[in-house]
Parts: sequence; structure tokens; C-alpha cells
Amino acid sequence: MPWPPARSPGARRPEREYEKVAAPKKGRSASAQSRPGRSLALILIAIAALTGGMFVSGHPTPRLGIDLAGGTSITLTAKNEPGQPNAINKTNMDTAVDIMNRRVNGLGVSEAEVQTQGSDNIIVNIPKGTNSKQAREQVGTTAKLYFRPVLATQASGSDASASPSPSASSSSSGNANDKASSSSSPSSSATPSATATSQGRAVTDALKADSTPSASSSASASPSSSASPSPSGSVDPATAKLQAAYAALDCTDKAVRAKTGEGVKPTDPTVACGKNSSGQWQKYVLGPAEVSGTDIKKAAAVFDTQSAAGWKVTMDFTSSGSKKFADITGKLAKNQTPQNQFAIVLDGEVVSDPYVNQALTGGNAEISGSFSQTEAQDLANMLKYGALPLTFKESSVTTVTAALGGEQLHAGLIAGAIGLGLVVIYLVIYYRGLSMIAIPSLLVSGALTYVLMALLGPTIGFALNLPAVCGAIVAIGITADSFIVFFERIRDEIREGRSLRPAVERAWPRARRTILVSDFVSFLAAAVLFIVTVGKVQGFAFTLGLTTLLDVVVVFLFTKPLMTILARRKFFASGHSWSGLDPKRLGAKPPLRRTRRPSAPVDTKEA
Repeated sequence: MPWPPARSPGARRPEREYEKVAAPKKGRSASAQSRPGRSLALILIAIAALTGGMFVSGHPTPRLGIDLAGGTSITLTAKNEPGQPNAINKTNMDTAVDIMNRRVNGLGVSEAEVQTQGSDNIIVNIPKGTNSKQAREQVGTTAKLYFRPVLATQASGSDASASPSPSASSSSSGNANDKASSSSSPSSSATPSATATSQGRAVTDALKADSTPSASSSASASPSSSASPSPSGSVDPATAKLQAAYAALDCTDKAVRAKTGEGVKPTDPTVACGKNSSGQWQKYVLGPAEVSGTDIKKAAAVFDTQSAAGWKVTMDFTSSGSKKFADITGKLAKNQTPQNQFAIVLDGEVVSDPYVNQALTGGNAEISGSFSQTEAQDLANMLKYGALPLTFKESSVTTVTAALGGEQLHAGLIAGAIGLGLVVIYLVIYYRGLSMIAIPSLLVSGALTYVLMALLGPTIGFALNLPAVCGAIVAIGITADSFIVFFERIRDEIREGRSLRPAVERAWPRARRTILVSDFVSFLAAAVLFIVTVGKVQGFAFTLGLTTLLDVVVVFLFTKPLMTILARRKFFASGHSWSGLDPKRLGAKPPLRRTRRPSAPVDTKEA
């Protein structure tokens, strides 16, 4: 067998006429390449589950905003309180908008718009399906904030059968961060027995509280034989009514919470609800109001830099409010938990229930505890509500019909359908067989968008308005752009002379990087727009951000796996003229073919 001819120095090894495809690395990437059917099955199962959840929830269609469904528009005009001639300013108007937003949200209204108009008007737009009469009463009422002594408290919905009694001794145990609930008299003059001991942390000229009202999970107390409001042992009708209201109060029921405090005078004891530090609802028996919100001069959230105790809320009282506050804290300091607590009640809801160990006579106080910055600022804002020196007069109430919005929606949907049709025509003409991947991807993206919009209505109160529809239409272009990036990367690889399967795997990493960067920029723009804008523009930003995230999901879990599967089919792999991947139409370079050149005969030279 002859030896192969020797290669001359520097000669290149001949290249083969086929390209070797590197085996995928072991791990998740290898699994994704070898089993694209898993990704397709995952996204299809997710769509089926979300669709089933949509029908189970009873909301098979997205909720509509006021411009599409109609509703009520209320115009409120601000008026100065007596003695406050310059109260109508931007700060107070913004605070009033916050109050009304809080009240309307409490009614379960979504997509309600509360915004200022001019210097002294507030416009409240409430979508159809809401009790407009109740909403008018809520938004037009001046915020009422009171400090009421806590007479009894327990976790709402617990099995404890405690109810307020004329008087009862109570004892509590627990760590310094807990408050124990107990039963007591539904009257401001109730006092504990002589053996009661004070509980809680020692504080100097300060109130100590958790960031939210809290209490132990249960309370049990029974009236003693000597605890009777009269010699005969009978209970007066007012006390019996209060006992019944407290026993029946279920703060976990939103409708029940909305009615607490209705028609109650500041001088009457009442029941109320509030959330504890665990986020559970707590119910209270509260005595007559001792201090009103108008007695607060100012309130602020500050960070304690001296003792590093964290965030706290400071309060400054007026001259008359300072005396009232000193009197009530002096009385409460003599009592036992929870009767050494007072509840800060805004619009019938307890927003905080700090306790006190001594009379606070300096005209100022602070509420400290395990506050975060947001919690401290929220409580400070609520304390400002009661001091808001504004009242509002209802200037006009207009019923908004959905006729105009319906016409605009109809026109918008036609424009969207035309745009989608043009995109499909372009994909079919330019990409030919690849449109079999792009069009189903668009359909999957549209299905996910619709189902999520329908589910977000009852979940977070999302309502579809005209700007949101525009955001969904714009998303068609974003989604189509991702497909085009991927397809063009594949075609570039084919132009370099590669076959389809290695071209797909080599194109994907670069296309993926481009798609992620593009979608990140779009999502960032949507997030900034959502944060800095108000009203309907937020609907556009929210929809744009949602569809951008869905674009990433669809490309990774549907488009890429489907492309991998179809690349194994002869129609695409052979470069059919209608596949959109024809090497001749793309101007592909032929594979490099090199052979050894025959060695020239070497002439023998004579010496």
C-alpha cells in the first residue's frame, strides 16, 4: 500500500463538503434543544388553565372603563372652612384627592378617576356598575378623624365569645410587641379592677404602637358577678345594642366594614374595624371621641437618628387639642391593656391603636414602633386628613354614556384589524412558509393578552379603557418585530452556507439577546410612563408593559420551539422555494470545497 503523498509545509487540510453540527452541551440548554415539545406543551397547558380560570371566575370578558362602559361623573368644588381663608391650595387639594381615592377604592370601584381640575375643583369619574348614590355620599363627605379610647378588642372571625360587659377585670400576657385583647365596659368611664397591672413598654413622652392596629388572636372574658351597671343587674338598652353590634361584627366582610361608623355621633361609643400587624382584621369597641382630627396642627414621618429606633410619626396639637390630649392620655395611662390604648379612627376605620403609659402634656407626641418608611408616611398622611381645612360642594353630577367611547372603540378595533391584516400579508409575502410560525405566535400572544385582561379585572381591579386598547394594538408591532429578528438571524446563517438545523441553533443566541434588549427598553418605557402619569394614560402603560412581558414568554416558549420542530421537516430543511429559507433566493454562499493540488514534477538538477 503506497504511502500518502507528503504535504508541503504550510499546506491547508482539505475541508469536507458538509458542516458538522456541534452536539449541544449537557444541561437545560440541551434539553430545550432536544425536546422543544415540552416548551410547547407548557405554554398550551398554561393557556388552557388560564382560560378555564377565566370562565370559573365568572368574568369571561375584560372589565370596561368609564369611557367604554359609561358611568357617573361628579364635580366637587372646594370651600374654605371658617377662619381658614387660604386653605384652598395645591397641597390640600392633593390630600383631598388621596382621601377620595381611598374612599372610592373602599367601595370596590376600579378604574375610577379622581383628579383636580383648575385650582378648586375635583372631578370623580366612577364606572358603571357602582352604586352612584353611595359613591356621591362618600366622596362628598369631609374626612372625619377622631381619637377614641379602646374599650375592647379581639380578632374578627375568631371563636372567642368575648363581648363588652359593664365592667370586668382583665389581665394580659405577651411580649413587648404584642397587645392582648380583653373585654371591658362599653363606656368611657370604665376602669379595671384594683389588681390590674399595666402592660407594655415604658416610654417617656411618647406613644408606643405597632405600625398597624394589633391584638392577640383571641380574647376571653366573662363578666364577674359584681360587674353590673346597676343594682338590679340589668343592662341599659344602649349598652345591650352595643354588645350585640360587637358580637355580630365581622370585619372580614367588606360590606359590613363599609357600614361601620355610619350615623355615629362623636359623643357616642361605637364599634369599628382595623387591621393588625399580621394583616388580619381586628374589631373594637370604642368610647366617645376625646380628640378630633382638627385638633392636630401637623403630623410628619421622621427617622429617629439619635436612638436609631427607626421611623416614627410626630404630632403637634393646637392649644385646645393639647389640653384634650393631655386629659385623655392621663386617664388612659392608669388603665390596663387594652384600656390604655386609644384608636385613631378615620372614616370609621381604625388606622392605628397606640397605647400610653403616662399623660402627654407638651402639646406634641410621637407614635413609634416597628414602622417602615412607607407605613410611617401613610399614618402621617392619615393624621393630616382630619386636619384638612376644606369642605366640598357638589357642583354637578353627569351620567356618562358609553356611546362615544363605543364608537371610538369600534374605530380602534377596525384600525387594529387592518394593521394586523397588513402584518399578516407582509409575513406571507416576504417570509412565505415562516409565516406558519409567526401567525400562530401572534394568535397565542393575543389569546394570553385577552385571558389575562379578563382575569385581572376581578383580581386587581383592572378595567379596559381606550388607551389600554391602543397599548394592545401597539403590542402587535412589538411582537412581530421579535419574530422578524429571529427569522433574519436564521437567514443570515443560511447565507453563510449553513444548513437549516445548525442555522437555527446558531441564530438563536444572538436573536435572543436582541429580543431581550428591545423588550427591556419597551418595558422600561411603559413602567416609567405608568409611574409618572395618572388616569387613563396608566391604562396604556399597563397594557404595553403586560404585552411586552408576554412577548418574551411567547418567543421563548412557543416561537423558538416551533421553529426547532419545523426545521426537521423536509419542506423547510430542503430549502423549498416557498419555505422562506431557499438558499438560492437568499444568495447563500456555496460550501467551501477544496482539494489538494497535484504536486508538480520536480526536475532533477544536475550538479
